[in-house]
Amino acid sequence: MILVFLLYALFASVFIVAKIGLEYTQPLFFVGSRMLFAGILMLGYQFLFARSNFYFRKKDIALVIGLGVFNIYLTNAFEFWGLKYLTSFKTCFIYSLSPFVSALLSYFMFSEKMNIKKWAGLLIGFLGFVPILMAQTAAEKEHEAFSFISWAELSVMAAAVCGVFGWILLRKLVSERGYSPFMANGVSMLIGGSVALFHSSLVETWDPLPVTNGPIFVECALLLIAISNLICYNLYGYLLKKYTATFMSFAGFVTPLFAAIFGWLYLGEVVTQPFYISAVMVFIGLFTFHQEELKKSFQLNRSNN
Repeated sequence: MILVFLLYALFASVFIVAKIGLEYTQPLFFVGSRMLFAGILMLGYQFLFARSNFYFRKKDIALVIGLGVFNIYLTNAFEFWGLKYLTSFKTCFIYSLSPFVSALLSYFMFSEKMNIKKWAGLLIGFLGFVPILMAQTAAEKEHEAFSFISWAELSVMAAAVCGVFGWILLRKLVSERGYSPFMANGVSMLIGGSVALFHSSLVETWDPLPVTNGPIFVECALLLIAISNLICYNLYGYLLKKYTATFMSFAGFVTPLFAAIFGWLYLGEVVTQPFYISAVMVFIGLFTFHQEELKKSFQLNRSNN
């Protein structure tokens, strides 16, 4: 169980490191350079140590491009742009919409059944985001979209939706088409990183690069690659062998709580009352939605131990 909390603490630290890095570079360049380098590392590993899986079939090119565009480029571009104007813990909290978005996409795209408890959990969960969305900082009000929602918040919501769709494409490539996760992710990072850099060259100021402090930028980029692309990816895969996907999804709710603690410690961010109200409501929504699956998960864990 300690490793589960460690995993989500590491995930939370990604938002802190990214927030610091964005003070010295622009969002698209940050995403593009990091993903391009990470993709090269992953494909290099695949080529050197698992060359038999170093391939892609022509009929799957559309899926791979979709994975690169949605899971890498759009997800990270939306997330990092929103993070530039939001607190780290609020960005992380909004991004935790993912389980609810995933449930809705599964219902509409794969006709998965939803009982009354699950619909109630979804409703409570979505309502739980209202208090934290209504609590806006000065930076958010400058980019207000309508009512109490800012463009930065909408951007992170879009990131959550794109991320879930990206995971569906990744699951299809790995589970149904038989590709190595390293191969699928490596190629998608090359594609998404290249698109992000091209977009950056069009809208961000390159003089010669959109970076104001090279050493700090490189340090943050390398930390993100090490934590997110290497450690968390492998640790999550290892934990899925011990715990169910439902339990891991539910346990992921602690990520915004870790982000709030780290944001307060390292960035001096103030955690306001709406965050706690939203946290309680979303927790109730998640618990209601996953209640039956969680019972099965705990029974399975007990039987294994």
